[in-house]
Amino acid sequence: MSLNKLGKFFGISDEDDLSEEEQYDDDQEYAPGMEANGSSVNNDKVVSIKDGLNSAKSKIALYEPRVYSDAKDVAQNLLNNKAVIINFSRMDDSSARRIVDFVTGTVYALNGEIQRIGDKIFLATPPKFVTDGKISDLVDKKDNLG
Repeated sequence: MSLNKLGKFFGISDEDDLSEEEQYDDDQEYAPGMEANGSSVNNDKVVSIKDGLNSAKSKIALYEPRVYSDAKDVAQNLLNNKAVIINFSRMDDSSARRIVDFVTGTVYALNGEIQRIGDKIFLATPPKFVTDGKISDLVDKKDNLG
C-alpha cells in the first residue's frame, strides 16, 4: 500500500487507475484508532507512561531558615511547583514574620495557599496542591480538652 503511494508520488506506479473507494478502504485500514474490522477504538483510557511517572513524583521541600535571604530559596521551590514546609524555630520572631510576608506574597502571586500547621511551622503550596483539613483546628480541640 505504501509502495503504491510512493510510486504514485514519483510517477512510476502501475496502479494509477485505483478508484476512490479502493483508496478509501486502504486508508481506513491503517488509520490510527481503528480496529481491524473498521470500528473505532475508544482511546480515552490510554495514558502515557511518562505522564504516570511524573505525576507520582510531587515533592515537598523542608526548610529551616536562619536568615532572611533563605526566603528566596523557599520562593524558588514554590515557582517550581513544589510544596514547602518552613520551620521557624531557629529564628527570631521579627525575621520569621518578614519571611512569612515574603512567602505569602509569592503564594498570592501564584494563586497558591499558605497555612500555619504548628508553632512556628508553615506549609506553603503552589496551586496544583490541595490540602484537606486544618492542623490548627486539631490543636485548638487539644487545648480545650487539656
